Amino acid sequence: MNGVGRVQYRVDKKSGNKLSALGLGCMRFPPVGQEAERVILAAINGGVNYFDTAYIYPNSEKTLGSVLKKHNLRESVFIATKMPISMCKKYEDFDRFFDEQLRRLQTDFVDYYLMHNVLSFSQWETIRNLGIEKWIAQKKETGQIKHVGFSFHGSGDDFPKMLDTYDWEFCLIQYNYYDENYQAGKNGLRLAAEKGLSVMVMEPLLGGRLATGLPKKAVDVFAKANPEKTPANWALDWLWNHPEITVVLSGMSSAKIAEENIRAATKFIPFEENELAVFSDVKNIFAESFKVKCTGCNYCLPCPKDINIPARFAAYNASYAQNYFAGVFMYFVGMGAISPNPISIRSCTSCGKCEKACPQNIPIRTEFKKVARRFESLPMRAALKMLRLFKNG
Repeated sequence: MNGVGRVQYRVDKKSGNKLSALGLGCMRFPPVGQEAERVILAAINGGVNYFDTAYIYPNSEKTLGSVLKKHNLRESVFIATKMPISMCKKYEDFDRFFDEQLRRLQTDFVDYYLMHNVLSFSQWETIRNLGIEKWIAQKKETGQIKHVGFSFHGSGDDFPKMLDTYDWEFCLIQYNYYDENYQAGKNGLRLAAEKGLSVMVMEPLLGGRLATGLPKKAVDVFAKANPEKTPANWALDWLWNHPEITVVLSGMSSAKIAEENIRAATKFIPFEENELAVFSDVKNIFAESFKVKCTGCNYCLPCPKDINIPARFAAYNASYAQNYFAGVFMYFVGMGAISPNPISIRSCTSCGKCEKACPQNIPIRTEFKKVARRFESLPMRAALKMLRLFKNG
């Protein structure tokens, strides 16, 4: 880790724990196991001590647990994981999921435990009626859970209700310079901090869109203001400029990216007023290209018709952020256009399963129609059919 120092730390108000200002979001671990191990070790070597995973993240808890066990690092980090409340139908489910999480993580306790993906206050009320508060009290008494919080993807109106309904110790919200007033938003961030909660932030780069998906014009605005800082660096610094935020989670997909983010977390200093003004121009430029508010979280998958929904939306947005042909290439590679059985977006049956799972509340079926009009016009489908015939001889 040449040239990489150690990240800055912020204090968890409830426990007094010193948490790294940069946390590792484990939802998007790289698919190759060894690279995931390198990411975890690079993060720890750089001082990152907060690792956020969840029951529903594919192979995430198991990967994190095995790496920590292999290198004897469990006591060096704080593990945050989440109860899949949407899957809980009876009281016994709480232990069923939690016990499995402990096995995966190869630990006998969890430092920070969250109610996962709260979409509405009524959803919390449902598991409350199942006895979740009693269950939490028992786990805290035995020391199996140290601190309790919730991750939020609901409306701004429901967030204060969630804060008031239970003696939470921390919360996790989606927040970035583009989503300043989305979901819990700025008002929710301030309210949680006023109540003494530590606030962790997810989607700081909007699924990578604010790092590598900005239009060139927006990248140039940042470069003019400070050529030494990358767009990702700008986005992370904007969050660390908020004293109310305790940990910013980044889903670092390689050791190289981990080292870059650690450098940012090491060097951060508060913004000058003229630096903050840059974000207004960037937001306006980005808004013109960010047509569908998909972060690529994959909660909508698997689709019954095997449509890769996030990939379709990524291509659609790219066709505006970069250029139409870049989007076309992404779209048709993603659908397997020259394979014998390409998966068209038109195969969607409007079952609505994806919309129920989407934490961004995207009207996916409606947006699909726009995507189809942009990429699957009749002439385009005819050209692709000819290409497949030629390719397959």
